[in-house]
Amino acid sequence: MIEILRLSHRIRRDPRISTHVALVARAFGADKIYYSGDHDLALEDSVNKIVKQWGSNFQIEYIKDPIKLIKSTKSKIINLTMYGLPLENEISKIKKFKDLLIIIGGEKVPIEIYKLSDYNISVTQQPHSEVSSLAIFLHEFFKGEELKLEFKNPKVKITPQISGKKTTTFI
Repeated sequence: MIEILRLSHRIRRDPRISTHVALVARAFGADKIYYSGDHDLALEDSVNKIVKQWGSNFQIEYIKDPIKLIKSTKSKIINLTMYGLPLENEISKIKKFKDLLIIIGGEKVPIEIYKLSDYNISVTQQPHSEVSSLAIFLHEFFKGEELKLEFKNPKVKITPQISGKKTTTFI
């Protein structure tokens, strides 16, 4: 199981970023996203509407105490940070594990997160978006196979074409 932990969501500042993190997590093959910080029913509603419309069993859950979740998981803990070891050097080790809890920050990430993580991984050693870090990490982890995912029970499906937009709606 691939789970994401989005730290320190702030309703007034992060609604689009946190939504995009959840969309990337779902589209790139994760099973669930947890988020901490502000409890945001609008965020949950937005993600659940996407799941209902476009399919999958993806879940979103608010957690008050991310440290408690991290300490209780049996998954390998991956902290995506620009201060970690390069992804390209560590991904082959990480691919050996089936269950991951991937942590992405928002505001300043507490040092305890770094200490509790099995791997502190950087996609680049430059400031960048947690959305891009998650997408690149999942792409490397799944070896590009996530681009071929077919989601269960969609109500809408896109038909790829050179120009225009074509969708099929299922009842």
